[in-house]
Amino acid sequence: MITATWHGHSCYLFDFDGTKVLLDPFLSESPTADVKPDEVETDFILLTHGHGDHVGDAIDIAKRTGAMVVAPYELASYCGAQGLEVHPMHIGGGHDFPFGRVQLTIAHHGSALVEDDGRTIYLGNPCGFLFKVQGKCIYFAGDTGLFLDMKLIGDRNRLDLAILPIGDNFTMGIEDAVTAAEYLKPKVVIPMHYGTWELIDVDPQLFVDGVEKVGVKGVILEVGGSYALE
Repeated sequence: MITATWHGHSCYLFDFDGTKVLLDPFLSESPTADVKPDEVETDFILLTHGHGDHVGDAIDIAKRTGAMVVAPYELASYCGAQGLEVHPMHIGGGHDFPFGRVQLTIAHHGSALVEDDGRTIYLGNPCGFLFKVQGKCIYFAGDTGLFLDMKLIGDRNRLDLAILPIGDNFTMGIEDAVTAAEYLKPKVVIPMHYGTWELIDVDPQLFVDGVEKVGVKGVILEVGGSYALE
């Protein structure tokens, strides 16, 4: 069985039949997270890009758990310099991990980390992740605007689940995210990257209503809630 648990913002924990994969673990400074970093157990940490609300607590969690960090090359190199075990990848590339295959997709966004002293460290390109695990296909978009290649992703893959940002301002808003779902044609789509702050506080029901008009089932998770793929 595969389960996806939402811990607020863009942080998801996938359980692939016992192997835990944590994505974008922004927890300790998140106003919506339901768990603390020291409460999370994981085998792998996947990072879509270098912004602080996505790298989040990845370094501390990886040091405590021994989890391997998988990320685009520049971000993986930064994490490796912090003493972590890393697996660098890049856009279009895929790799077979013990839990299944991961391929990196494009994402239209930025990727830089602002240090405590104000220095900005640029960390390469942002990405999304395409998972092929246990006969299921999952697309995790990361932070992105709408792009036409989402149609290509949908045409080439029978997506069982897509997880898309909807909060606007920094990513797609609801209208563009509905178009993304129409391009991708997943069996189920779940929204993320909304409600964390007032600036991205949108109504996810409007998204669900919109995707259902284009023939896609939308599911809203409460923070801490899970969706299971049988």
